[in-house]
Amino acid sequence: MESYSSPIIGGIGTESIREDERYVFVGGRKLKRGFTTGSCATAASKAAVQMLLSGVSVTAVDIMTPRGIPLHIAIENIEMKDGEVTCAVRKDGGDDADDTNGAFICSRVTLTDEPGIHIDGGVGVGRVTRKGLDQLPGNAAINHVPRNMITECVEDVMQAYKYSGGVNVQIFVPEGEIIAKRTFNSRLGITGGISILGTSGIVEPMSETALLGSIKAEMKMFMGTGRKFLLTVPGNYGKDFVKDYPALEGQQPIECSNFIGDFLDMAIELGAQGVLLVGNLGKLVKIAGGIMNTHSRNADSRMEIIASNAILAGADAETAKEILGCISTDDALELLNEKGLMEKTMEILIPKIEFHMNHRVKGDIKVAAIVFSSEFGTLGQTPSADELLAKVGAKE
Repeated sequence: MESYSSPIIGGIGTESIREDERYVFVGGRKLKRGFTTGSCATAASKAAVQMLLSGVSVTAVDIMTPRGIPLHIAIENIEMKDGEVTCAVRKDGGDDADDTNGAFICSRVTLTDEPGIHIDGGVGVGRVTRKGLDQLPGNAAINHVPRNMITECVEDVMQAYKYSGGVNVQIFVPEGEIIAKRTFNSRLGITGGISILGTSGIVEPMSETALLGSIKAEMKMFMGTGRKFLLTVPGNYGKDFVKDYPALEGQQPIECSNFIGDFLDMAIELGAQGVLLVGNLGKLVKIAGGIMNTHSRNADSRMEIIASNAILAGADAETAKEILGCISTDDALELLNEKGLMEKTMEILIPKIEFHMNHRVKGDIKVAAIVFSSEFGTLGQTPSADELLAKVGAKE
């Protein structure tokens, strides 16, 4: 195997992985963070290309996650052949293990004369068959954040070894097809294995009770500054949207996760006067159907809710059928947009979100919502949104 001059690869180093980055305290318990399948694939790929270019076995690598938390990850099942290196990382879900916990996420790396870094999936990595997911139909179900992580780490190694050719990276999961049977992948139109996922690179250990306690503590802290009107988002998409929303500039939202109803209950308990919810249609459409915990294990009905409101907006039965066959809300919105029905459907659907929020709070506090789509931007707001936009962040 040809090897390149061995530089000192600038790494994160185990000494920089602080104790408060390895663990998190939840409900008074010290719990270990885990790392995503995306982080596994990244570490395996970095190690494989480093071994391929140096000819020297690598037993661990350092990567930086999108969350900003460094990881020092052990490398296993190393196979070094002429022109090819394969290795694996064992998925560690920390104290919040899921179906992929303990699975080997593997990377097989070869060099090519074709410039660039070419990422694909092998055995046990699902293949996308329908529109509306993170990847286009035909692509391996390796989401864009893990793809970016792999690309950046492999590029760093290539530059360190002054290698200017191309690299083929194949991610595979030996147990992936079996694991996938315990997931929603087949329902989503992903066949043949699991998805390589992760937006932060880190798995946070949180029981439902502990997570609700954490949310409530943050609400108390926020209201302790004298604020009575709360801004909340389900997750990272909402946080990113709020940053760029002019009327909310400088506001810090509280993350409510899937617990919309519980958040409203706690807001009343703590003496809040109003809640403004900002979120992606993929979550908030469920509230339009009265579903106040938006986790997929509790209920879905996204397409049923969109289809019924589309019919009210003038859609025919065939369009409703097509909506029911969609995978994602953006997929459904694209269809409605093609039919000229997206705006009218949203005008009918979005006020129902406020209706069901009001039903939950029984008029005790003001509630409103702003709804957006990653693909189509702002979709609309509920009737009371302007009033709450003016009050969010204001002190007594």
